[in-house]
Amino acid sequence: MGKRILTAIMAWGAMFLAYGQSPLALSELLFQPQTGEAEYLELYNTGSSSVELADYHIVRVLHDTLSTHYPLPHFTLESHTYVVLTRDASSVSGCFHVAYPSHLLECNLPTYPNSGGSVVLCTVDSTVVQRFDYSPSMHSRLLRDKAGVALERRDFDRPVNDPTNWFSAASTAGYGTPTSPNSQSTEHLAEESSFEFSSDIVSPDGDGYQDRLEISYRLEMSGLAARAEIYDVRGNMVRRLLNGDLLGTSGSIVWDGMADGGSRLPMGQYLFQIVLYDTSGTQQRIRRAVAIVEL
Repeated sequence: MGKRILTAIMAWGAMFLAYGQSPLALSELLFQPQTGEAEYLELYNTGSSSVELADYHIVRVLHDTLSTHYPLPHFTLESHTYVVLTRDASSVSGCFHVAYPSHLLECNLPTYPNSGGSVVLCTVDSTVVQRFDYSPSMHSRLLRDKAGVALERRDFDRPVNDPTNWFSAASTAGYGTPTSPNSQSTEHLAEESSFEFSSDIVSPDGDGYQDRLEISYRLEMSGLAARAEIYDVRGNMVRRLLNGDLLGTSGSIVWDGMADGGSRLPMGQYLFQIVLYDTSGTQQRIRRAVAIVEL
C-alpha cells in the first residue's frame, strides 16, 4: 500500500513540476487595484507564430494543488504581442492607457490576494506552462502606496518565478502598461527622474514643431556606459541611438522619429529603452512609452 501511495505522489509531483513548453508567457499582474477597480493579468507571445488562447486555462491554486480552472476566450494572439485578461475591461481602460483595446479581454479569473499568491497558466490538459508566485515585497521599496501599481516582468529569457525578474511598473508609464511593452524600471544605477523627456510624442514632419524628442539626463554616478534603442509594439528594434557609449554625468539623447537607415517610421506607439552599465557589470533598464504622431 505504501509503495502505491508513494508512486501516486511521485506521478502527481511530476505532472505539477514538469512544466510544458509554450511560447505564451506571464508578463504583468495587477493584483492590488485601486479600491473598486479590477485586477488584470497580461500574457505575451514570445514565439514566432500565433497562439490560440482557448488552448489555455488560468488555474486557481489551493493548498499548492491545481483547483478551479478558468478557460480563456477564443483569441488569436499574434507573435510578439500582448493580451490582457480582466473581469472588467472598462475599469482597466479607465485607470490605465490601453494602447490596443482589442487586446483587452473580459473573462473569469481567480482573485489574487493582496498579501501574495500564485498565478498558474496551463494547457487544457492541465499541463502547467508557467507558475508565478508573487509577493508585495517585489514592489519598489520606494512606493508608499502599492494600490494601482502593476508588477511587470523584466526579462522573458529569465525564469518567471525569479523574484528579481519582477518590479513595479514605472510611474512615468502610469504604473501599468496593459497591452504594451513593459516599462520594467529598476533602481540600481539611476533614478527614473534622472532622465527627462521633452515630450511623450515626436512629429517628424519638418515643420519645426516637435520634430525631435530630446531625453536629457543628469547622473550622480560617473563612468556609466549605455545602449539607447527604440522598439515597435511587436518588440522589434527599429533604431539604435547609443551602442555602449560612455556617458558623462549630464547630457542628452535625441531621436528624430526615424528608423535605422533614415527611413521615416509610421505613426504609432514605440518604446524608448536605455540600458545602463557600470564597470562591475551591473545593468539597469529604463523604459518609457513614446509615440510618433502627426501634428
